[in-house]
Order: sequence, then structure tokens, then C-alpha cells
Amino acid sequence: MQLDMPPLELNGAMLNAAGSLGFVPRGFVPGGFVPKKDEAAHTPLAAFITNPISLQPRRPSQGERMLPFPGGVLLHTGLPNPGLRRTIQEYGMAWAHAELPIILNLLVDDPVALRKVMPNIEALENLAGLELNIPADAAPQLAGELCAAAAGRLPVIAQLSVPRAEELAHGCLRAGASAISLGPPRGTLAGADGRLVNGRLYGPAIYPQALATTQALARARVPVIAAGGIEHEAQAAACLAAGALAVQFDIGLWR
Repeated sequence: MQLDMPPLELNGAMLNAAGSLGFVPRGFVPGGFVPKKDEAAHTPLAAFITNPISLQPRRPSQGERMLPFPGGVLLHTGLPNPGLRRTIQEYGMAWAHAELPIILNLLVDDPVALRKVMPNIEALENLAGLELNIPADAAPQLAGELCAAAAGRLPVIAQLSVPRAEELAHGCLRAGASAISLGPPRGTLAGADGRLVNGRLYGPAIYPQALATTQALARARVPVIAAGGIEHEAQAAACLAAGALAVQFDIGLWR
């Protein structure tokens, strides 16, 4: 049985993806951004999603961090950040006074530790919700436990890797998530020295799979935020037509 969770309320359908624009919306206004250089129309952001924030500090990964391939790029950054406590100290006031509502992207794998920090997160001002960055290899039980640990006053978005979203979505909703967002798939490439590098995949090659997954989840009545290789408004419109409640831009913003 699905829990009665607070609904995810967005004043619009366009979002930035976690990791695309930093920890705070510097210089942003609700008027919008241009996701592609040749787009004429500005697309308004409904909310600002932070870079991934772990409960403890993380350092950058060693070695090659960005490997291009036809149709996209593999990133192996280690998702560096100062940890939740320090990030709140540095950016909590900026979040509170931002013109855009804030969605915290939390990089978590420990339900017990997550439950302990939830009172500090729920005390923050101007939060529209939490996006739980669930590990790509998480077992269904762990994914559900993370959603249950975060369930409370704020809407919870379970960010699931595209290949596993259909497998895990309903369990996350039953455990307390209000919606599902699509996270990047994982892949492996050989670096310049021949060593294999594992990382997250971004780019237009991901888009057909992301759109198909969005359609499948929407048909199964899963509230889904589409993401993956979306570079311009026509692709975003196709995701919305497939049933997505919102769309995240990642590589379209980086370019």
C-alpha cells in the first residue's frame, strides 16, 4: 500500500539535473535559461536542483574524469562535495532567499544515517523537496528503506538509474516517495592509458532509452520526471507528451 505522502508541487515542468548548475542558483531568476545555443525561447525553471550532496565529505576521483564517446560522455568525478553539514552551513541562507524553490539532491546509501539527519534538512527554508540519489546497484530493499527514511514533511523524489527505474519505482512509491526521477545509466570505457574507467553516461545517445522508460513508467501510473540526453525543447516536449510530470536538462545546460 502506497503511503500518503506530500505531493510534489512544481510551478512549471522544466528543471536542471543534479550536478549541472552547482549548489546554488547563482544569478538565476525565474525567467529561465536557454538549454541550447540556437533555441530562441527561454525555458523557465520550476525549481533548482543542487549538486549531489553526500552525508560525509567526498573528494574528487583520481585519474581521467571525462571520456567522450560517440553520442555522449562518461563522467567519473567521484561527485565531490563538502558533505551535508558543511554544505548547509555554506548555502543554507542562499537557498532560503533564492527566488527559485530548492530541491536537495542527496547522495545516500545508509537509511539509518539518513533518518538521523532528516530533522536538520526539514528545518531548511524554501525546499520544494528531496531528490534521493539512490545507488545504481542498490537492491530493491535498500531503495525502499532509503525512501522510508526520508519520508516526512517534504516530498521525496527517488532518483533511479534509467535501466533500473521500472524495476524499483513501485517499491520506492510504496515506501514513501512522491515521484521518480531518471538518473544516468552507468558504463565503462578504456582511458588513454588503457585502464577501464567506470562512470555515469550522459548525452543524446541516452535519450531514446530515457524516453521509452518515461513512457513505460507513465503508463504504469508512476509520477516520473524525465531525464537523459535531453538537449532542446522538442525533446522535452516529447517526454511530457509521453506522460512525464517534469523534465530535467543536464548536458543541454553544460553545452
